[in-house]
Amino acid sequence: MKIVVLMGGRSPEREISLRTGAGVGRALAALGHEVFPLDTGTVGADVESLLRAIPKSTDLAFIALHGGDGENGTVQAFLDLKQMPYTGSGVLASALAMDKAISKRIFLQEGIPTPEWLERWAPEDTGQRWHPEIGAEEIARLGGYPLVVKPNDQGSTVGVTVVGEPSGLKDALETARAYGRLVLIERFIPGREVTVAVLNGRALPVVEIIPQGGFYDYEHKYTAGASRYEVPARLSPEASERLLSIGLRAYRALRASGVARVDFRLHDDGTPYCLEVNTVPGMTEMSLVPKAAAAAGLSYEDLVRAIVESAPLRAVR
Repeated sequence: MKIVVLMGGRSPEREISLRTGAGVGRALAALGHEVFPLDTGTVGADVESLLRAIPKSTDLAFIALHGGDGENGTVQAFLDLKQMPYTGSGVLASALAMDKAISKRIFLQEGIPTPEWLERWAPEDTGQRWHPEIGAEEIARLGGYPLVVKPNDQGSTVGVTVVGEPSGLKDALETARAYGRLVLIERFIPGREVTVAVLNGRALPVVEIIPQGGFYDYEHKYTAGASRYEVPARLSPEASERLLSIGLRAYRALRASGVARVDFRLHDDGTPYCLEVNTVPGMTEMSLVPKAAAAAGLSYEDLVRAIVESAPLRAVR
């Protein structure tokens, strides 16, 4: 097949997307496909320009775009209009998963534990001072400090701050606001960082992430040696099965397809709290999905092959 790999883009995750796209492109070529890498950040600011850049003879678009239009359903919608098959989730799942507040509401409806949160909308005018009122009772309902402050629609912990005391809240809100008007203030869950990759409806072994100091932020994700990983995670069979089950439920609740990654905090008391579903997870040499696939006996090329083969078989979105 002739496969265009959509990567790069203009989101804050551009660098990681380029690395994902390069790895996917090498694997596709090794599998015998004709690969056309396309850095969407270089073809114009609108999606129509992107689609004009895709060769007409293309059989499939492999979406390797993290964040922004590539993960929020925009590119998926235009590809649907173009009637071009593509990898991963469709418009609905992409939009739901990117909107953390909406996905958390769905989790609650489905009985999937997720940390309690508050929402605050910033003014459209980014130059306007913003000091949202957050009452002591609201802070207490979230368990007090530390708190997690994050943008509603970013990935790779972009704009995320763990706030240890009241004096840090204002700066954290401003940091998150830089990436979008809706900001979430979330209960901090003490415990372990774990994730469940799902491939075509199959949950892969649980991965535990152990950052070397601090929390699992952008630097710890993409700097060699900044974190170590346990694959499979050292958990009791019961705890592992519970995480796999909840990961699949979250994937299905948001109507995800293809490959996705469900991120959790595993509380010290053993309760798993679902943070989000990533519908275009990283596929770099340090990424979590390839690590989980390897633990399940799948090479990187096996993983890419499975993603490609599932694309024409996606269910109705």
